[in-house]
Amino acid sequence: MVPEINYWAVLVATASSMAVGAIWYARGVFGTRWAKLANVDMDRPGASAVMPLIVTVLVSFVTAWVLAGASTIAWHFYGGGYLVAALLTGVILWAGFTAARFITHDVFEGRPSSLTVMNIAHELVTIVIMAIIIGVWPPAGTV
Repeated sequence: MVPEINYWAVLVATASSMAVGAIWYARGVFGTRWAKLANVDMDRPGASAVMPLIVTVLVSFVTAWVLAGASTIAWHFYGGGYLVAALLTGVILWAGFTAARFITHDVFEGRPSSLTVMNIAHELVTIVIMAIIIGVWPPAGTV
């Protein structure tokens, strides 16, 4: 079975990921602290953000697409409201995959725990916003 997916919701969720990241890692929000903890020089000459942004768009699309498909499968399996299915699916996938993997890698790499918390919190906010978009805009014929 291939789950029904609203690709417009996936595209908007992808864009929301970019917006959340731009705000979260802005200098006036968490950007300065993140750069210090991650040893990133935000002012290095010649640094280009083009490739990281392209990669981020592609990965965000994959994340939104998987979340949309998994949400539809969860909604078909459990029933109930589509928004609730999307939110619960997003939080469970975030905890089981994103947060767990960040924590594992960061511990082995000796990264500061405050950096790990900042990054997994960013991912949680990103996933919750994606889930809200996908949840309020279900595929046609599902709800």
